Parts: sequence; C-alpha cells; structure tokens
Amino acid sequence: MTVSVPSRHHSIADDLRRQIATGRIQPGERLRSEVDLADRYKVSTVTLRRALSVLQVEGLVEKIHGKGNFVRLPLRKIMYVGGWGTLDPWTAAEAALRVTVRTTTVQAHGQLTTLLNVPAGSPLAEFSCLSLEGASPHGLARIYIPRDLAPAGVLGEESAYGEAATRFAVLGPAPAAVRETVCARPPTPEEASTLRIGSTVPVLAITRTVTDPAGRVVEAALLAFPGDRIDAVFTTHHVIDERQTQG
Repeated sequence: MTVSVPSRHHSIADDLRRQIATGRIQPGERLRSEVDLADRYKVSTVTLRRALSVLQVEGLVEKIHGKGNFVRLPLRKIMYVGGWGTLDPWTAAEAALRVTVRTTTVQAHGQLTTLLNVPAGSPLAEFSCLSLEGASPHGLARIYIPRDLAPAGVLGEESAYGEAATRFAVLGPAPAAVRETVCARPPTPEEASTLRIGSTVPVLAITRTVTDPAGRVVEAALLAFPGDRIDAVFTTHHVIDERQTQG
C-alpha cells in the first residue's frame, strides 16, 4: 500500500490556511515577509512562493506589488443586471464599492472595429472603469462610443456620462437593443494585474453592444469580473406569437 505524502509547499499552505481559518492571522493582516516565512518553515523562497500561490488561487491571500502578501477580507458579491447593463445599486451599495473612471480618446482596432462596425483607426471615446471595495478590485469595464456620437465635453471631468460609467451602465439614450455575450475564461495578463488575481483564476467576461433604432451600433463594452465576486442576472420575457392565438 502506497501512502501519499503531501508536498512541502502544500503542507505550508495547509498550515497558513489553518491559521487564517482560526483567526490567528486576521483578514487584512500582512503576512510575514517571504524570506521570514521561508526561514520559519526551513524551505527555499521558491517553495514558499509556491505555497502562497496556492492560497492566492483560493482567494485567501492577495499579493500587492511592493507591499507584500495580505489575508483577503471576506469577499462580498455584487450583481450585474443583464439587459440594462449595470451593476445592481443595492448590492453595489452593500459592498461599499468605489469606482474610478478614466476617459480618453483612442483609435478603433482589432475587436473594436468588429463590435462597433467602424473602420480601423476611427476615433472612439473610451471610459475605463474599475470598481473596488477598499483596495480589492471587483470589476473592470472599458466602454467605447464612436467619437462622432459623443457630445461635446464627454471626456471632461463633469461629463454627464460619469455617473452612468460608475455603474458600468449603458451610457447613451435608451437603446433599441442590447446584446451581451457572457463566458468564463482565464484572465488576460492585463486583467490579472489590474484585478490582482492569479492567471488561473477564471473571470466572468461580458461583451456588450448597444444598437440604436436605426440599427447602428452606438456603444461597445468589455467587462471582466473575478468569478468569485459577481453574480450576473438576466431576465427574459416570453413573447406570445399573435398568429398562434388567432383562428
């Protein structure tokens, strides 16, 4: 009979996990330095980092560049409401979210030319939004509007779009149609860095396009949420075919 012996880094992860679960290490507390922990457990820093990466993938520990490893605060989920394209105000308020919004002008390229059906190089107004609870990111949104549809001052600090952008919402007037494609996938390197998650932690990715009554795509949004911090809710309405009720 062969007995499986846990690897050293898993044993270290188990010990740290137990300390976190019993409250010996508190949420928000900074762990000892990697060098100190490696010395304590009598292992190399490579082995110690493998142990920490296990806890990072599990969402128990967050590594903040230049500051160290911290025990994550208990995660609270927010809700994304499909169709209206917005963060639910109740759950967002409960999670005490803070949303930063940066605006700029960019040129359409790659996927954006397809989503917005515009030539490459077309000027777009970009809203880059990041939601945070304390220092922990909850979601990332990049919303694009063809520059010729964006009113004067759209990129200014007092833009009328600012409040809507903080809810990741559709920015323009009431649309004729909103199309949302949802998938779970690994984060891109930029998403992993911005959202402070491991490269193996799945994100819920939503690609949203908005069409006006004339059929023109007037807005496109690329949203990404860590999979353990978001619920997406979509409501459908059954449409009765009048032809079936006649006769």
